[in-house]
Amino acid sequence: MKNLRITVKGKVQGVYYRASAKEVAEQLGLYGFVENQKDGSVYIEAEGLNEQLYQLVEWCKQGPSKAVVEKVDILEGELKDFKTFEVRKKTIFGF
Repeated sequence: MKNLRITVKGKVQGVYYRASAKEVAEQLGLYGFVENQKDGSVYIEAEGLNEQLYQLVEWCKQGPSKAVVEKVDILEGELKDFKTFEVRKKTIFGF
């Protein structure tokens, strides 16, 4: 098991990136979350086996059909033992 912290930059908000990422992650048997960031990027934290994480990263480089991915940054993190994969919603007001 491994934990990856993935930041996707480009036109990735408002194009169903989070919902699509959740669907792909669940199909791959991964756990974690995806959320929009204030800077316009999408942040994904995913845990699972190397091969499935690799497949998620490869998908992130393209994203859903309306996305325009410019850059994907990947860092390895500490395992957090997520039980599901969820879309986290952030409010623009910070509460």
